[in-house]
Amino acid sequence: MMPGGMMGAMGSWGMGYGFFGWLIGLLFWIAIIAGIVLLVRWSIDQGKLKGPQTGESALDILKKRYARGGIDREQFENMKRAARAGRIAPSPTLAMAATAKAMAARGIDVADFSSGEPDFDTPEPVKAAAEAAIRAGFTKYTPSSGIDELRQAIIDKLQAEQGLRYEKSQVLVSCGAKHSLYNLAEALLEAGDEVIIPVPYWVSYADQTLLNDATPVFLPTREEDGYAIDAHELERLISPRTKAIIINSPGNPTGATYNRATLEHLAALALSRDLLLISDEIYEQILYDGATHTSVASLGPEVAAHTVIINGVSKAYAMTGWRIGYAAGPKDLLTAMANIQSQSTSNPCSISQKAAVVALREGGAFTKKMVTEFDRRRRVMVERLNAMPGVHCRMPTGAFYAFPNVSGLLGRQSPKGKIATPTDLANYLLQEFKVAVVPGEPFGSTQHIRLSYATSMETIVRGMDRLDQAFKQLT
Repeated sequence: MMPGGMMGAMGSWGMGYGFFGWLIGLLFWIAIIAGIVLLVRWSIDQGKLKGPQTGESALDILKKRYARGGIDREQFENMKRAARAGRIAPSPTLAMAATAKAMAARGIDVADFSSGEPDFDTPEPVKAAAEAAIRAGFTKYTPSSGIDELRQAIIDKLQAEQGLRYEKSQVLVSCGAKHSLYNLAEALLEAGDEVIIPVPYWVSYADQTLLNDATPVFLPTREEDGYAIDAHELERLISPRTKAIIINSPGNPTGATYNRATLEHLAALALSRDLLLISDEIYEQILYDGATHTSVASLGPEVAAHTVIINGVSKAYAMTGWRIGYAAGPKDLLTAMANIQSQSTSNPCSISQKAAVVALREGGAFTKKMVTEFDRRRRVMVERLNAMPGVHCRMPTGAFYAFPNVSGLLGRQSPKGKIATPTDLANYLLQEFKVAVVPGEPFGSTQHIRLSYATSMETIVRGMDRLDQAFKQLT
């Protein structure tokens, strides 16, 4: 059934003039709708992403058209909604992982390096806590912000490891770290705001910014510098619209870590310009070669007041499917995030929350054992990649990803066609050699692919053999 307004308009164009009048009315509305779609697409192309050279966003363009009378209020709202939804694509990492799993389910032998999750099983004490919660009937709604026991475990962890002091009102438990980031974006950002994101970046940072009508501003970093942030370049990108800077250390996809000096520069800049630091610390415990983790919030009370920590249990305790993340930060902002969550997901899973308490309090030994194995796999994968012609891979100091530079392979020919981009390379590897990797473009790179070594050593050896063969066939 058509909305009343459209039906009325079609009636005025058609009912009084017979079949041909009705046809003319129909064609009129088809033309209107097609024009809206084309305009939205053009607007998105013009204003989706913003680098150092700023320009008008899609929303700015629509506002100007509305102000000039080019579109009415209803058209403005419809086009605004369409533009907002059209900015967002499905997570490319999840999409590649789903494709690899679907192929495996059909009996295809895939060497899957796409999944950003530990291949270890959740620790037994954690599973036992979940089972006990079920048997005890702890299966009802919980407080929206999380159960007191879990929030206290988070507070104790931050105090013990980073010397940070938070009240329960400053801690929000959510359905994963990604959900925590989304709550923050919803609470913090308004149309026209800007968020500075170092490149390469985790895929959801930019899309969550766009979904809240704000603009991601990309800060380039250099592989040869270990993806370190240039403080002068960062300061140059700050504008009156800048709301926040994202920190991800250890980082996805690079595995790079920030030292204390870098964090001190970032903190000083945030304080001087009254900016929020969004510190994604989900990989904080997965470190190698003597690297240590320092939360930027630990640099002083004033810095903590300008920082929201994002973390969770998924990576350190092999609990990706349990969906428990958390945020800690200024009370007013965390209250706003909690209010948003209360109107969306209500509360995180009750059973998972009980399990997360045990993970945070007792999971340290498990994490150390897992990291030791990741370290072994890391060395094998990176050494194998660096032995392949046309490939260079920096040794990561954190997380569980290799991010090889494959620019030496781009422009070559495969038996099926030219390999012009990392996406072309990823498709070639999956289709012809049954190796699943994630192309660099969703992370902001046109020269890299991402491989996870959170998989078995047998898979790594088999996959590296296939990659070596695949790359040698490129001419």
